[in-house]
Amino acid sequence: MAMIPMQAMFTAFIGQRRLASGPAGEVALTVKRTAPRPDEPIIIFDNGTGRSIDFDLRGRDEEVLARLAKLAQPPSEETAPPNEPRGRGRPKLGVVAREVTLLPRHWEWLSAQPGGASVALRKLVDEARRASGDKDRERQARDAAYHFMSTMAGNLPQFEEASRALFADDRRRFTGLIADWPADIRDHIVKLACSDRA
Repeated sequence: MAMIPMQAMFTAFIGQRRLASGPAGEVALTVKRTAPRPDEPIIIFDNGTGRSIDFDLRGRDEEVLARLAKLAQPPSEETAPPNEPRGRGRPKLGVVAREVTLLPRHWEWLSAQPGGASVALRKLVDEARRASGDKDRERQARDAAYHFMSTMAGNLPQFEEASRALFADDRRRFTGLIADWPADIRDHIVKLACSDRA
């Protein structure tokens, strides 16, 4: 399972009804204590992405919470297999080396910048994040709403029309098209789609 950000929020549905919403541990324990029914599966969603996620619910409550807490921690150098050579970067600071492919003229420009290529790239990324922050948040909210919607409402009436309205950012038409959907599903879609406004 992938790492879980500390502030991440999750929502569990049983069939078409919202079962629980909150931090990973709270939602996991609620799901663990709920008896699933064959006709109403329990699905947990990451509110940040709108995608379903599986939690390992085996064992005692303390064991479940310990596994989730471990997933919320950034990987340390000690978790790397002992025989693997240590890579570049500063893992303790969260700096991780990855491959970037650029043309020679890009490398020349980067190496001529104060602090070298890594510092210049970090500055460029930070500037781009500041400049496009609102658009990125809108896109992430729309994508999260769509992922959730595809899983939970893909067979509901007017799904295709609602999807088009969502991506066209036609909020009035979108909310009108999903108005007759089950209340918990509809409300969660609207919450995810509008999270960029918060």
